[in-house]
Amino acid sequence: MSAKRTPWWQPALAIALGAVAGAVVAELGERFGLTLIGAPWFVAVLLIAIGVIVLVLALNVHKYATTDPRKRPSTFVNPRLAFDTLVLAKALALAGAMLAGWYGGQIIPTIGHIEADFYSQAVLECAVTAVVCLIDMVIGLVGEWLCQLPPTEGPENPKMKQAAQERGVASAAAKTRH
Repeated sequence: MSAKRTPWWQPALAIALGAVAGAVVAELGERFGLTLIGAPWFVAVLLIAIGVIVLVLALNVHKYATTDPRKRPSTFVNPRLAFDTLVLAKALALAGAMLAGWYGGQIIPTIGHIEADFYSQAVLECAVTAVVCLIDMVIGLVGEWLCQLPPTEGPENPKMKQAAQERGVASAAAKTRH
């Protein structure tokens, strides 16, 4: 299985799309008298828990992948779990970005009514949840980095490149002596 890193523009685009969607829904809710803004506090707590779980899994994968195979502790990491952790990290990064935009976007049209109790509470809920979602986005991106495998001992390995370079320098030095 092969996976590529998430490009920088995907979370940025997700934040922008989420902000537009959140602002539109908040504006429509305001126009039609519906309460579509805000986030219950358990949503922020649940998102924090998901972020911590993904980070712990990614740290376990990283520890396993970067430890010498002869010295690896007996752990529950297997290739399938490592790949699933990578997918979870990628999903968390993009979902966190989209939701940060969504909750941040809801703040934009409602900030003008912050003096009302309902709107001040909704803005506070959205702000806290948006910050948690940004933290989840960062955890997802870091988790994705942690799930990278170190280079194999093939020609692309930095150690092999360094050894080849040293051999080239040594052979060039030997040729100049003769």
